[in-house]
Amino acid sequence: MRIIWLAVALAALSHAAAAEQVGEVGVDWVGNDIIIEAFEDPKVKGVTCHLAYFDRSVVDRLSQGNWFEDPSYSAVDCSQTGPITLGDIDTGDSGEEVFSEGRSLILKSLKVTRILDAKNNALVYLGHASELTQGSGKMSLSVVSLGGAAP
Repeated sequence: MRIIWLAVALAALSHAAAAEQVGEVGVDWVGNDIIIEAFEDPKVKGVTCHLAYFDRSVVDRLSQGNWFEDPSYSAVDCSQTGPITLGDIDTGDSGEEVFSEGRSLILKSLKVTRILDAKNNALVYLGHASELTQGSGKMSLSVVSLGGAAP
């Protein structure tokens, strides 16, 4: 069963955007950091998202005893960085995953999902944690207006 879940996770990752680290802010004396990454929406030219998340230090992992897991806290903000051109995006209510990054050994991922709000001519980007065993209510939201671009 684990092999099936791993195959599903790897298939999902192959369609998600790759991120580039653009910042790192130290938050305490044990070496915990906030990492800031940027990635372009793979199917919407002209939109770049910035994702911030907590990265635990080795000292914190050893002192807390849960070595393999990072917190689910994250923030996402997406903006227009050029002329917006929509590709073949999923227009369903559940949207489409545009970014995924593992936050624990296997079970938890940090994800960004894009949802088209056609009525308001906007793209909604939802940053959230995904955990197979128990969900996480921690999330962040960003909206990019499509302006004159037709969905």
